[in-house]
Amino acid sequence: MDIRRFVSFGRTVHEQATAHREAEEASGREDVPWHALEGEAALERLGSSREGLDADDAARRLDEEGPNELADEEGVSPLSLLVSQFTGPLILLLFVAAGLSLAVGLLPGRDPGYTDAALILLILFGNGLFGFVQDYRAEQALAALREMATPDATVRRGGSIRAVPATEVVPGDVVVLEAGDAVPADARILTAADCRADESTLTGESVPVDKAVDPVESDAALADRRSVLHAGTTVVRGRAEAVVVATAMDTELGGIADQLGQARQRETPFEIEVDRLGRRIGVGIVALILLIAAVQLFLTATDPVVVLLVAVTLAVAAVPEGLPAVVTLTLALGSRTLMERNALVRNLAVVESLGAVDYIVTDKTGTLTENRMTVTRAWLPDDRTVELDGGSDSTAAASGDGDASPDAGAVSDPDPALAALLSCGARCNDTKELDGGDHRGDPTEVALVTAAADAGLDGSRDPDDRLREVPFTSERKRMSVVVDDFDAPGDGPVALVKGAPEEIVARCDRVLVDGEIEAFTDERRERVEATVAAFADDALRVLGFAYAPAVDPDADDETLESGLVLLGLQGMTDPAREGVAEAVTDCRDAGVQVTMATGDTPRTARAIAREVGIDADSVVTGTEVAAMDDEELGRVVEETNVFARVAPEHKVRILRALQDAGYTVAMTGDGVNDAPALGNADVGIAMGDRGTQVAQGASDVVLRDDNFVTIRDAIAEGRGIFDNIRKFVNYLLSANAGEVFVVFLGTLLGAALFPEVFASESALVITPVALLWLNLVTDGFPALALGADPKSDDVMHRPPRPRDEGVLDRRTVASILGIGVALTATGLGVFFYALSRSGDLVVAQTVLFTFLVTAELVRTQSVRLRYRLSPLSNPWLLGAVGLSLALHLVLLYTPVADLFGVVPLGLTEWGWVAGAFVPFLVANLCLVWLNDRLFAP
Repeated sequence: MDIRRFVSFGRTVHEQATAHREAEEASGREDVPWHALEGEAALERLGSSREGLDADDAARRLDEEGPNELADEEGVSPLSLLVSQFTGPLILLLFVAAGLSLAVGLLPGRDPGYTDAALILLILFGNGLFGFVQDYRAEQALAALREMATPDATVRRGGSIRAVPATEVVPGDVVVLEAGDAVPADARILTAADCRADESTLTGESVPVDKAVDPVESDAALADRRSVLHAGTTVVRGRAEAVVVATAMDTELGGIADQLGQARQRETPFEIEVDRLGRRIGVGIVALILLIAAVQLFLTATDPVVVLLVAVTLAVAAVPEGLPAVVTLTLALGSRTLMERNALVRNLAVVESLGAVDYIVTDKTGTLTENRMTVTRAWLPDDRTVELDGGSDSTAAASGDGDASPDAGAVSDPDPALAALLSCGARCNDTKELDGGDHRGDPTEVALVTAAADAGLDGSRDPDDRLREVPFTSERKRMSVVVDDFDAPGDGPVALVKGAPEEIVARCDRVLVDGEIEAFTDERRERVEATVAAFADDALRVLGFAYAPAVDPDADDETLESGLVLLGLQGMTDPAREGVAEAVTDCRDAGVQVTMATGDTPRTARAIAREVGIDADSVVTGTEVAAMDDEELGRVVEETNVFARVAPEHKVRILRALQDAGYTVAMTGDGVNDAPALGNADVGIAMGDRGTQVAQGASDVVLRDDNFVTIRDAIAEGRGIFDNIRKFVNYLLSANAGEVFVVFLGTLLGAALFPEVFASESALVITPVALLWLNLVTDGFPALALGADPKSDDVMHRPPRPRDEGVLDRRTVASILGIGVALTATGLGVFFYALSRSGDLVVAQTVLFTFLVTAELVRTQSVRLRYRLSPLSNPWLLGAVGLSLALHLVLLYTPVADLFGVVPLGLTEWGWVAGAFVPFLVANLCLVWLNDRLFAP
C-alpha cells in the first residue's frame, strides 16, 4: 500500500474502523501482541506455515477479510470541483460585471440590465460546467494512473514465490521483502538478513530501524517492536520474510489513519506561473477600468451610467474566461499521450515541465541498456580466460524484467576451478525461483544463477541454508553469505563473497589455482587488474568472487570479509537498447545535454557511453566527486558527460551543481537511495520496471519500460505542450487586448465623432454579452483545439527555453500587442464606416461583432505560423473554426439575435466586413515576418 494514497481521508476512517473492529474480534486476533510471539507461534495462531497459504485458503480469507486497502480517500468531491470553477479572480471579476449591470437599476430613472446580467451569468455557468468536466476528467485520469501504479507484493503461496497485487494480501500470507519494497501489511518477521525499515511515516523516527526475528516485550512501544514490519513503511536495507498478521484497517496504519493530516502536493513552477498570470490579468483589468473611468468622469464628463456600462464591457472584454479550462485540457491530453508512450505522469503540470529540461542525468543499466545481463566470459587465477556461450542468440539469460530461464545455452562439464567460481556467484545471490523454474531478482544476479545452471551446477539459494548474510549496498560494493560447506579447499563454515573487483581483490591474500590455495603475489594482482581493464574495454561488467574457509559466522563484517581466497572474475554484457543512440543524438540536437552517472567502472562506463553516442573523453569517478568542493564540481559537471563508480550521494551533488549553474535537470533513478535526488530534481524520473516503490514515490514521472527513448519522447511531448499553451495564450490575450482597445477607444472616439449617437447612455461600440459570447463560444472552441495541435517538426531542433522564461516571452507579448492594435484599427475602422453609411448603431455594432468573430477565427492560423504548421495539420482546429462560425450565423439569423442586441446582416454589410478583413490579414502576416527577425533564436 502506498502511504501517500491514504493520508488525506481522515474524516471518514473512524466510522469504518468500528466495522472492521467487529471482524477483528470475530477472527480472534484482537490485541494479540504479535511482536512478543515467536515466529512459529504466530504461524500456528494464523493457521499458516513457512510455505505460506495455498491458493484456495488465500482466496477464502480474501473473501472473509476483504481487500487489503484502507478506506477510499475522499479526494476532491465533484461538488467542490464545480464550486472551484467560480472562485478564480477572473471569474469573480465577471460576477462583479454582472452585478454592475443590475446595479444600474438602483440609479434614479434607470432600469436594471436584467438581460445582460442573465446572459453573463448563463455563459459563466456554461464555462464553469465545461471547466468542471475537464477537471473531473483529469481527476479520473490521475486516479486511473494511481490504480495502474498499485504495487504488487511478493508472497509464498503453497511453497512457491509469486507476485500478487498488494490488495490481495491476507492474514497468514508469508511476504518476501527486499530493500526498496513497501511493506503491504503488518507482518511478524520469520527470517531477516540485515533488515532495516524506514518507519518515519508511522512513528516519526527518521533513522531506519533494525528488524530481527527475536520477539520483544509485549508492552514495547510501537517504535520498539523490532520483530514486526508495519504497513506503510519501507524496507531500506537487507531482506526479510514475514507472516502477515493484519491487513487494511486492522493494521497500525489503519488504527491511526484518522490522525493523519491532509497531504499537500507541491505546486510546479508552471502551476505557479499560470496562477500568477491570472492574478496579473485581473489586477491589470481593474487598474485599466479605474483609469478609463477616471478619464471619462473627469476629462469627458461622461454620464456615470455610461461609465458603469463601459466598466462592465471592459471587464468582459479583457477576461480570458477559457484559459483555465484550456490549460487543464492541454495538460490532460499530454498526460494521456505520455501514458501511451509508457510514461506515467504523477502530476499534470509536470507534463509541461518536461519541455524545459536542458540536462538529463541518467543511469546506464536498464535505461541506456537492455537490463538483460548475460555472463559471457570468465577469468580464473591460473590466468585462463573462458568464453561462455551464454551470449549466443539462443540464450535467454535475463529478460528485461529480471526474469531468466535456466534452459539457456549450457557450459558442459566445467572444471573444478570454473565450477567453484560459477557456484560462488549462484550461492552468494538473492534471486528467487518462481513457478516454472524462472528466476526473479536483480538482472546481474539472475545472470550469475543462469551461468551456473548452464554448467549444470546446483546453486542453492535457500535462505534457511545460510548461517549469515551481509547484503550488498552501493557503499560497500560487495555481498557476503556464510554457508556450511563449499566445494573448494578448506573447512566450513565458508564465507562466499562477490562484488566490485577492486573491493574483492583488496580483501584477498590468496588465490585458488589447480585446486590448491596459493599466495596472491603482486604479479597476479597486476594480471587481475589487466584482465578487469580488458573486460571493461569490451563493455563487460566485471564482478570478482572469493571465499574464506573456516570463518566465524558471528564475526563482524570487516573480519568476515578479510583474508579471502580469490576464485576469479565473471564478465557480463548488457547491450545498449535499440534506438538509444538516436535518442541521445536527438537530445543533443535539441540542446539537451545527456550525462551518464553509473556505478560501473570508468572503462565500462566509457565503452557504453561511446556506444550510445555520449561524449566520454572525460570520465570522473564518484571518489573524485566527493573530493571536490562545490565550486570545482560546478565547473566539472559542465565539462563531463560520464560519471563512474558513483553512489547516490554523488548523484545528489551532481544534480545540485547543475541546478546551481542555472540548468533545468531531469534525473533518473531506481533505488531507495535515489529518492533524495529524484525528489530534488526539476523532473524526477523513476524506473517502473526495476525501480523500487520508494524511488517511484519520490518521482514526478515513472517510466513503465525503463527506456531512455521514452525520456526523449517525453521531452519532445513537453515542448509541444508548452508550444500549444503559448499558442492559445497568445490567441486569447491578443483577442482580448484588441477587444479592450476597441471598447475604450471606440467609446472615446464615438463621443467625439458621433456625439448625437453616443449621447445615449447605452451607446457602446459592442455590448457586454456579445463580447462574452465572442470570448467563450467563438474563441473558446478554437483555443481548445489549439491545445491539441501536433508538435512542430523542429521541436527537437531548437534549444530549451531559458529557465526563467515564462509563457509570455518577449515575442508573445509583442504579438499580443501588435495584433491588439491591428484588431483595434481595422475593427473601429469598419465600425465607424458602417455607422456613417447606415446611421444605425445596432447595425454598426453587429458589423463590428461579426468582424471580430471572423478576424479571430483566422487568427488561429496566424498564431501557428511561428511553428510552421500546415493549416490542415489539425483537423480539430478546422472543425472548431467551422463550429464557431456556424454558431455565429445561428446567433445572427435566429431570434437569439434579440438577446444579444444584434441584427441579421445583408450582403452589403458582409462586404464591409470582408473589406476590413483584408488589411487585418496583411497586418498579421507582416507581424509574423517582423517577429521572426526581431526575436530569432
